[in-house]
Amino acid sequence: MPQPFLIVKNLTIKRDSGSPVLENLSLDVSEGEVLVIRGPSGSGKSTLLKCMAELNLYQSGTIELNHQSSQAMGIPNWRVKVQYVPQRPSILPGTPYDLLETVKKFSARKVSQEAKENETGDKIDPMDLAADWGIEKTMWRRNWDTLSGGEAQRVALALAVGIGGAEVLLLDEPTSALDEEVSKRVEGSLIKLLNNQSSRGRDTGLKALVWITHSAEQAERVATRTFDIQLRR
Repeated sequence: MPQPFLIVKNLTIKRDSGSPVLENLSLDVSEGEVLVIRGPSGSGKSTLLKCMAELNLYQSGTIELNHQSSQAMGIPNWRVKVQYVPQRPSILPGTPYDLLETVKKFSARKVSQEAKENETGDKIDPMDLAADWGIEKTMWRRNWDTLSGGEAQRVALALAVGIGGAEVLLLDEPTSALDEEVSKRVEGSLIKLLNNQSSRGRDTGLKALVWITHSAEQAERVATRTFDIQLRR
């Protein structure tokens, strides 16, 4: 049985008022898993994922990837390897193509991508991947604020998958704006990619998905394991 490579231990996150959103929460993620996080609205699911990506502060607890903390690894490198994909991508200046070209220049991302290609020869083009999900390549040249919610969701997800370097994708309702047919297409692509890369036993490449969904049907389709969070009053 695969050993956990991403471990969250005794995580506590508090509101400004001091009341806990999450308290002493522990979970682990093993290679090849699709861990679905379930819980009612307001229970802290998105907050948990943002903390795992080191995008939110937390009051206590530890998060380690391959026995390393984010401080030891460096926050920029951590955010490449443990990557959060929001439900609603932020409205950014320019076009998705502009963002793609900018991200390619980031040093942490560049090193990660070069290591990935040198080891495996793999290269996933975000524009080709998005095309499989119904996003025409001309859409990449449109301003972000002209894209529909579903279009922006698919472009953001294709960027996260295609630019490389991620060992864990933290997916915050990534298909909430899509119809069932397209959702299933996206799910199939992600699980196929995970199975292809995690089965090779490499040090790099996608190893796991942590997925928030409010759809019981989607959870049934994609989850290898579920983790429930209760609403705290």
